[in-house]
Amino acid sequence: MPVAAVVWIALSGGTESLLHIITNVLPRATGRTLLLMLLTGLVTSLFGIVTAWLITTFRFPLRRMLSVALVLPLAIPSYIGAYTFVEFLDFTGPVQTAYRTLFGFQSARDYWFPDIRSLGGAVLIMSSVLYPYVYLACRSTFLMQGRAASDVARTLGSGPLRTMLRIQVPMARPAIMIGLTLVTMETLNDIGAVEYLGVNTLTFSIYDTWLNRGSLAGAAQLAVVLLIFVALLIAVERLARRRQRFVANRTTASAGDLVRPQLNGAYGLLAAATCALPVAIGFLLPLLMLASYAAKRLELFVDPRLLKALGNSVSVSGAAALATVVIGFVLAYASRTRGGPISGLAGRLASLGYGMPGTVLAIGVLMPLASFDNALDGLMRSHFGLSTGLLLSGTGFAIFYACSVRFLTMAEGTVDAGFQKLSPHLDMASRTLGRNRIQTLTSVLLPNMRPALLTAGLFVFVETMKELSATILLRPFNFNTLATLVYEDASRAQIENASIPALIIVLVGLIPVMIVSRSMER
Repeated sequence: MPVAAVVWIALSGGTESLLHIITNVLPRATGRTLLLMLLTGLVTSLFGIVTAWLITTFRFPLRRMLSVALVLPLAIPSYIGAYTFVEFLDFTGPVQTAYRTLFGFQSARDYWFPDIRSLGGAVLIMSSVLYPYVYLACRSTFLMQGRAASDVARTLGSGPLRTMLRIQVPMARPAIMIGLTLVTMETLNDIGAVEYLGVNTLTFSIYDTWLNRGSLAGAAQLAVVLLIFVALLIAVERLARRRQRFVANRTTASAGDLVRPQLNGAYGLLAAATCALPVAIGFLLPLLMLASYAAKRLELFVDPRLLKALGNSVSVSGAAALATVVIGFVLAYASRTRGGPISGLAGRLASLGYGMPGTVLAIGVLMPLASFDNALDGLMRSHFGLSTGLLLSGTGFAIFYACSVRFLTMAEGTVDAGFQKLSPHLDMASRTLGRNRIQTLTSVLLPNMRPALLTAGLFVFVETMKELSATILLRPFNFNTLATLVYEDASRAQIENASIPALIIVLVGLIPVMIVSRSMER
């Protein structure tokens, strides 16, 4: 429905708005978007591949701790990263203040310092919080590869670095493409960071065209362009993995794969520093900045505005988590028991929502819900003399619906992975012991699926709490979540006030990140 609504609104916009967009908006916004995606992809690939290779190939000081810590930047939303980086590197921040004190400069005209509010700053911030997507994908693949191919390359005279570039990375290309696709989708979805840093991307142009210029049709036409971008990304990712299958021949005799060469001295310190650098930039710096500001605003923890936003976030996120887990369970269970083309098609269609940026979803969700509200209100007025108002589009239901559409694939994938770990023979054994299908589901499958269901719900809960792009456009008046509260305070340059809700978002986001880290270690 959201996709159909966006296309319908775009087609009804006429040629005047389309010509304005093609002439004045698209060239600049498209160029900035492509450049941001390309540079962010390159930097995240560098961070993710190198750190994953070091962690899986060698032993060095702090390796075990760093293998877990490298996932932590996933808990930092990109817009929170942007706010903290600007505070840290801006003219009044600690870095430039120390720089002026050290060299005796009096004003900004006396020296040059790179501007964080730029495309380069956006690439740095996006890469520092998104590289774990590539790191996780590469680390899993490097572990599954084993050391057989690498050992053969070493016996043929290849050094460790050349073996990585010529053997391990090409074999991990499908996983790298999956990680990069997630990075570019998250880059496209971002609105808080790019607006704060002054980078005019397609996503921000949709927001600006709709709210600041009052052209919904123009925003929908830009949204269609963004959907084409997403479709091309998915097509490129699948094309890159076409006819590429790498199977590792793992046997019980491969216990030697767990023995890693030890890096001592300068090489060990260099490896540890290389892995610690992205953690320090992407997690420790934002966390310490938020904690230092929050320590000065402890009274805001009991502020009614914060408590109300926290309640709204918990209610919307909880409802989205419950809905997506139930629907994802139905889809995964249908695929397990039926396995036909209809259930498979339903699962694929349900997974399309994650590829839709939040701004696109907002347009596609708001218009159908508003039309329904207006039709129902008109019907009730004409027949009963009552006004129902905006039941769906004027409440938090619109945010709940958009987040459910966007994160359903996350819940369905986690539940389906849980089902994959349960042998089909469990179902058969239960049926032969006299249980029907419903009894098998309730007494056998559901108890075994409880960890997967809880994990799926937790992932969706946290992602909904962090979501800003759709929430900022769909929220009704006087309805704030933690994410929109951070956005409002940061837009008014009140970063210290924004630190409290931002810190809560980061701490909640650490929970699924630690779950992922523990599962990787196991």
